[in-house]
This record gives sequence, C-alpha cells and structure tokens, in this order.
Amino acid sequence: MCPLTSILPATGVCALVGSQQIAIFRPGEDEQVFALSNIDPFAHASVLSRGIIAEHQQELWVASPLKKQRFRLRDGLCMEDEGHSVPSYPARISHGMIEINLAAETSAA
Repeated sequence: MCPLTSILPATGVCALVGSQQIAIFRPGEDEQVFALSNIDPFAHASVLSRGIIAEHQQELWVASPLKKQRFRLRDGLCMEDEGHSVPSYPARISHGMIEINLAAETSAA
C-alpha cells in the first residue's frame, strides 16, 4: 500500500484498493497497523479513516467522526451494535511497507 512512515502515529488514512476504500490505522510508534472498511455503516459515508483511535478494555477502537460509534481495530466489531460491524483485513509491515490482504476479509458479526 504505502511506506509505514507515510502514516503518522495515532492516525488513520484511506487507501483506494481496486474499488474498495480501506481505512489503515497506525495506533502508535511501533510497527502495528490495522485495516478496516472505510465506510461507516450508520452514516453510509467514507469517514472511518478520519476517526479517533482510543483504547477501551485493553482493545483498540476507532470512533466514527460522524455518529461516534466505535469499531474494534482488530476485527471491525461495532461496540454499540454488532449488526453494524465493518469488514477487517489482515495487515502487516514488510520491509517498511504496509501490506493488506483483501482476499482474507474477516467480519466480527
């Protein structure tokens, strides 16, 4: 996708992969990244990459900037309504580059 250094720690960015918008999150200084669908299922808008990353009960979440529902970074589970969870994708760092496996989409719901 892009070099890890292209994403500031504690932020997310959006990447267009084929026809899919993917939100890529880098929660800290380390080499840990997460990938979710960028589409907020409540607002039907492409905004999750602009959400705020937070920790709750030792899990990392992103809060949608529109309606504030929280989605768990590791699997896309929606804290407020599991029926509105978002797809997640395996992500890793290889030689300083972020790689995402879209073929291995997972869903928490």
